[in-house]
Amino acid sequence: MAQPKIIVLDDDPTGSQTVHSCLLLMQWDVDTLRQGLRDDSPIFFVLTNTRALTPTTAEQVTREVCHNLKAAIALEGIQDFLVVSRSDSTLRGHYPVETDAIAAILGPFDAHFLVPAFFEGGRITQDSIHYLMVDGHPTPVHETEFANDSVFGYSTSYLPDYVAEKTAGRIPAEAVERFTLTNMRAGSLDRLMALEHNVCCAVDGETQADLNQFAQDLLTAAAQGKRFLFRSAASILTALAALPPQPIDADHMATYVRGGVPGAVIVGSHVKKTTQQLERLLAEPGVIGLEVAVAQLRDGTATHAELLATLLQQVKTAHSSGQVPVVYTSRQELTFDTVQARLDFGVAVSSLLMDVIKGLPADIGFLISKGGITSNDTLSTGLALRTARLLGQILPGVSVVRTPVNHPQFPDLPVVLFPGNVGDDDALAIAYRRLMGQ
Repeated sequence: MAQPKIIVLDDDPTGSQTVHSCLLLMQWDVDTLRQGLRDDSPIFFVLTNTRALTPTTAEQVTREVCHNLKAAIALEGIQDFLVVSRSDSTLRGHYPVETDAIAAILGPFDAHFLVPAFFEGGRITQDSIHYLMVDGHPTPVHETEFANDSVFGYSTSYLPDYVAEKTAGRIPAEAVERFTLTNMRAGSLDRLMALEHNVCCAVDGETQADLNQFAQDLLTAAAQGKRFLFRSAASILTALAALPPQPIDADHMATYVRGGVPGAVIVGSHVKKTTQQLERLLAEPGVIGLEVAVAQLRDGTATHAELLATLLQQVKTAHSSGQVPVVYTSRQELTFDTVQARLDFGVAVSSLLMDVIKGLPADIGFLISKGGITSNDTLSTGLALRTARLLGQILPGVSVVRTPVNHPQFPDLPVVLFPGNVGDDDALAIAYRRLMGQ
C-alpha cells in the first residue's frame, strides 16, 4: 500500500509536536509548496497561523494555500494525498471555516474527521466526549479555561453537539458519525468505505494504539479511492505518518546547541499553564527574567521603540555575563472593548517580541519560544524563515527545529517551539536544562 503524502495546514506551529525529520513551511507560494511535496518525508506542514486571525482572514489564507496547493500537486503529479487541518487539542480554532474552505478547493471529500485526541498533552476522547487530564483526572474540556476563550469559546465537550454549535445547526448533532473506541477496536474499514458527501465524523482516542489501528483502516480506504479530510490535533498525525524514532533523543539535544553557549527564551503565551512553568524556569540558576510591561503598550505610556531599546540592552547585558535572558510578557489578563481590539493588541505585542528576537546577540546557542502564536511569529517574522527542518521533540509535545545553514543571522540555530498549554509545571525548566546539558 503506497504511503500518501500527508499535507498539514497548521493553524499554529505546534502541530508537528509528535513527528520529526520533516519540513515546516512558513510560506505557501507554489514553489515552496513543491519543496514540501518533493521532500522525502511522508508529511509536511504549512504554518498558516490562522488561529491568530479573524474568521474572514483565516478563510482567505486557507483558500490561498489551497489554490496554490492544487497547482503544486498538479505540477508534481501527486496522485495520493491526505489533507489535515491541524488545530488545537482543546477545541479552539476556526472550525468549520477552515475545513469548509479546504473542501471547496481541494474537494470533494467523502468525509471530514474530528480527531482532537492528543495523548502527549493529556487530551483523550471517549464516547465522543473530549477530556483534558487535570491532576490525573479526565475533565470535560468545556469545564476548563479553554472553553471560555474570548474568541473560540464553546459550551459542550460532546463532539456532535460541538459540531452543531460551531456550524450553527448546519450539521445537526444527529448527522455526525461517531467512531467510538468499541467501533474502532473492532475495525472500521467497512464503515469508512461507506462514507460519502463530506459527512462529519467524531473520532475517539484513548491511547496511541487506538489511532494507529484507525489510521491503518483510513489508509486502506484511501488506497481504494476514498477521499478524506481531517480536523485534528497531533496524535493522528503520528499514526498516519508512522515514522521511526527521532535521530537524537530528547536527553541529548544539547548536541544541537551552537558552540555550547547559553541561549535565550521568549514567552508570549499567558495561559495559566505557561505562567506556572515560567515561575519554575525563573527559579533556575543561570536565567534572568525580563518582564515586558505590555499594559504600557495598551495605555500608550511607553512606545514600541522605548520598550524595545530597554529590553535589548537588558538582553545584551544578561548574555554578555553568561546568563540566559527570559523575555516574558506581563502575566495579568488585560481587558478590551472588542474582540478586534484584543486581536490588534496581540499583533502589537507580537511585533515587539519579534523585534526583540531580531535584536538578539548573533552568537546565542539556542532559542526557546513559548506559546503557539508566538512560535509561529518567531519562525516567520522573528527569524524570517521560508522553511525549517523539524529535528524532533525535546519533551512530549514540544518540538525542536533548526534554522538553515545559510541563515543570515542565526545559522543552524536550534529553536524550541513550546505550546502554551503543554507539559507539567517543570516542563519549561526541563527543556532549558536539557539544552544547557544539565
